[in-house]
Amino acid sequence: MQKTYYDPADLKKFGKISDWNKDLGEKFFEYYGKVFEEGALSEREKSLIALAVAHTIQCPYCIDAYTGDGLQRGITKEEMMEALHVAAAIRGGASLVHGVQMMNKVNKLEM
Repeated sequence: MQKTYYDPADLKKFGKISDWNKDLGEKFFEYYGKVFEEGALSEREKSLIALAVAHTIQCPYCIDAYTGDGLQRGITKEEMMEALHVAAAIRGGASLVHGVQMMNKVNKLEM
């Protein structure tokens, strides 16, 4: 059996996060539920966004949860992978654009 830092069984314990602070936990889950309700975006679109964000923040629990959720909502593996590439491009671009700060600092120090 492979051991990892993240135990997949812990995902099912997420609801218990309220046990140590019921008020804040309930408020969070109320908000979380509202966010994923149908609105200007469909629940399907929100699931795909959540999957892409999960990869960007590198949350294995979220990746598991929204991969399964996406499949249940009819999101194809091709759509999932394309969303992942969008997330990776944005993440990569965000890292690179911060290079402008480095360039500005070097130019200032070289003066």
